[in-house]
Amino acid sequence: MENGEEGRLEVRFYDSVSSIGENGGDKLKFVVIIARSGGKFVFCKHRERSTLELPGGHIEPGESVREAAKRELCEETGAQRFVIRPVCVYSVTGKNRVNSTGEESFGMMYYAEISAFGELHSEIERVVLTDGLPEELTYPEIQPKLFEEAKRRGVI
Repeated sequence: MENGEEGRLEVRFYDSVSSIGENGGDKLKFVVIIARSGGKFVFCKHRERSTLELPGGHIEPGESVREAAKRELCEETGAQRFVIRPVCVYSVTGKNRVNSTGEESFGMMYYAEISAFGELHSEIERVVLTDGLPEELTYPEIQPKLFEEAKRRGVI
């Protein structure tokens, strides 16, 4: 789905995995990383889309949440040297490109500072460095809220 095709989505934020209930860690399905390099924000341009998105993706079976965040950051940006840390748990309720049921789905938001990039070997066509949020976002109802929350928490 491209910009503007998503339904009405609700994004919520939680301080910790335990705050989303018993077995909270088992509920986490995604990671998203707000990354910077040289004072600029790092966005990805997927080969099949005309919009930009934050690095992130699914947590693979048997993979820790942190491992998933590091893997997705490397795969989608080519990051070779970076520092990464968790920010908070988030959830999205409503049907979208990656959630056909519309049920509340949970992820972990991270922040990363990238000091060195390598080559891309993924579905990402290129990395784009920006001063702020680009206008054409893949998830326009989600990504601005992630930025707002990161700002509210003093991360960016």
